[in-house]
Amino acid sequence: MSNQPKKEFLKIGIVLYPTFGGSGVVATELGKELASKGHEIHFITYSKPVRLSELRENIFFHEVSVSDYPLFDHTPYEQVLTSKLVDVVKYEKLDLLHVHYAIPHASAAYMAQQILASQNIHIPFITTLHGTDITLVGKDPSFEPVITFSINKSNAVTCVSESLKNDTYKHFNIDNEIKVIPNFICATHYNLPNNELYKMRYAPNGEFIITHISNFRKVKRVKDVVKVFRKIREKVPCRLLFVGDGPDRINIERACRNSCERQDVLFLGHLESTREVLNISDLFILPSETESFGLSALEAMASGVPVITTNSGGLPEVVDDGINGFLAEVGDTKTMAKKALKLLKNSDLLEQFKQNARKKALEFDIHKVLPMYEQLYLETCCILEQVNKK
Repeated sequence: MSNQPKKEFLKIGIVLYPTFGGSGVVATELGKELASKGHEIHFITYSKPVRLSELRENIFFHEVSVSDYPLFDHTPYEQVLTSKLVDVVKYEKLDLLHVHYAIPHASAAYMAQQILASQNIHIPFITTLHGTDITLVGKDPSFEPVITFSINKSNAVTCVSESLKNDTYKHFNIDNEIKVIPNFICATHYNLPNNELYKMRYAPNGEFIITHISNFRKVKRVKDVVKVFRKIREKVPCRLLFVGDGPDRINIERACRNSCERQDVLFLGHLESTREVLNISDLFILPSETESFGLSALEAMASGVPVITTNSGGLPEVVDDGINGFLAEVGDTKTMAKKALKLLKNSDLLEQFKQNARKKALEFDIHKVLPMYEQLYLETCCILEQVNKK
């Protein structure tokens, strides 16, 4: 039999990493928006996604329970996930699986698809590539065969930028078509009123607020944020807000504590919502070595915050140099600081960049991106149904 019904609304299984990373945020917000339109969404992962604050109508969560196996040094998560996918597809009668990240989600989806096919249950799966599964993990030779196979066996493949699409074709022998569907924001969520009292908490003397949000991994080049901030602070009063957590945080925090600017650098840790911080920010700095898209930059722009970033990866597809932010070479902290000061010293120019940032962010509003996914879902289900009829 086939789980593909002829109906307007679909039952969709979304497989994701439930953490604060961009892929998990996008997958969760996509599922929530799909559910609001009437689709039935089943999140499948090892813990509740951080952006899924509460279960609501049309949303279900299936936990992948992982146990220790005495024969293995590491838990075989891919096999446990595969079994869970088989179970959920069968008993929830899902129409489609949408997996975010190539490994192990795409390979687990393929295994589940084959197991279900042996039971005459046919379900397609779509793989969305987000970045590090290709640009970092994917470059490890030990993963390459699995990633290549999983992408090619996907019934449809999407990625979040033209840059990532080109990287995927460059580093892997892919013969499957890759469709670019960008990351997104819900623009109305960022239309917050001015909160001067909240801003005074961090800038009591009217200082400019500069913000950085990331997972504090090496690729984010967080040390460059501090270098840029120090150069800006020499010329204008400002404070730096760090949001997030990760491997490099402790070293950055120690370095700032032992320097003269320690009172002007604040570490806020993980926040379920960053909108309130972005709403009081004047500049956003993202000096990453590479970004497949730059979701945090887009979220800043949706809040009307100009972005100082690098010309690497998909960032130039989000930030228009000299219009709603500035681009610089990776590691060129001198140029980043110079461009930042150009804005902070010219209130009219800063206001124009803020307006331009909001305008640009509207191009990535969920209401423009969601129909692209819905169309792909329907096309993929219809294609599989036609194949099964032959």
